[in-house]
Amino acid sequence: MKSQEGSQVRRPALTKFARNLRAAWKEMALPTDNATVVVGVSGGADSTALFLALDELIKNDKLQLKLVVAHLDHGLRESSVADARWVTELAMELGHKVVVGKAQLKTAAGKPVANLEQAARLKRYDFLLRTAIQNKSKIVLTAHTLDDQAETVLLRLLRGSAAEGLSGTLAVRPIKDGSSVKLARPLVSWARRSDTEEYCRILAVAFRVDEMNDDETFSRVRIRKQLLPLMESFNNRIVEALSRTASLLAEDATVLSHQAGELLKLAMGAATNQQPENIETKLPALNVKVLLQSPAAVRRRALRQWLGEARGDLQRLEMSHLLAVEKLLTGRGGSIVELPGSFRVTRNGQFLKVFNSESAAPKMRQAGKPVLPRKKPLKKRAAASKLSRR
Repeated sequence: MKSQEGSQVRRPALTKFARNLRAAWKEMALPTDNATVVVGVSGGADSTALFLALDELIKNDKLQLKLVVAHLDHGLRESSVADARWVTELAMELGHKVVVGKAQLKTAAGKPVANLEQAARLKRYDFLLRTAIQNKSKIVLTAHTLDDQAETVLLRLLRGSAAEGLSGTLAVRPIKDGSSVKLARPLVSWARRSDTEEYCRILAVAFRVDEMNDDETFSRVRIRKQLLPLMESFNNRIVEALSRTASLLAEDATVLSHQAGELLKLAMGAATNQQPENIETKLPALNVKVLLQSPAAVRRRALRQWLGEARGDLQRLEMSHLLAVEKLLTGRGGSIVELPGSFRVTRNGQFLKVFNSESAAPKMRQAGKPVLPRKKPLKKRAAASKLSRR
């Protein structure tokens, strides 16, 4: 007669990859039961490995979650339809719901839209957010890895980013400003690209391969294939080192950003600022004297937050623009600074104001140095239509 223990079905031991994911999941305080989670799956090794590991944890009763697989077909490559079909079949085979969307990223003439990479990113996150709302989910997962983190840090370092940019990809953040839906990246602190590929091979899942990941016309691919191997000759754990640096900078940036927010409240506060708000931006003017009392690192972040609120985003806003606006505080520059997106900052006495120069804003007389010239956008190469898959 078989014992009760011997009659029980024995589950296979968790793989190392799944155990690591479970540990990261707990550290990030993500929900472990009674929750619906949307996971973005492109079909590449990274997102496929994340999906497979979640499935492994669920089927081994380590997580009690409902998964919704979300795949967005950008329609930019001939193989995109096959990718969508592959993801759909994998999700259905494993017994999970799948939602497939299609993005429109071409003009009426059939050409890719301007700034294609940014447009595709916005479409992807809009799709993931919409899928989360439709399925009453508060968590969206993407499969960024340590390698993605290292590449992002180096890209931003080459562009001269500040601490916020060099903080790289945050593990958890709101998917969109003001949204209650969180975007989480549970692989970004520990998984290498080689780990995701090996895990897929262990499970005998032939993930999709995007040939554009080897196209060195892209800066990210050149960093991956040329710069990182060179840096590894100095430090064979350079990817981990860059990730650690990004985490430390993120902690510093969080503190400074909080201080900048407090400074911004003081500079806009009614007690120090009796100026009427701007008609176009609905933002109060900033008191120059209050701003000058704070260290430059905090002051520039306050200006950055203020301009972000006025413009609706921080796209194309570079350090050179912040430095030019800062010069208005000391009177060493002109009285007007032009910003990308038809916005301008003016100084009027002891106050800074921001206007949309395409609206009916009053024309201000410029004094001193010339207005900071608006940079012409770089011409996009045709190759920009080829998106990296992760």
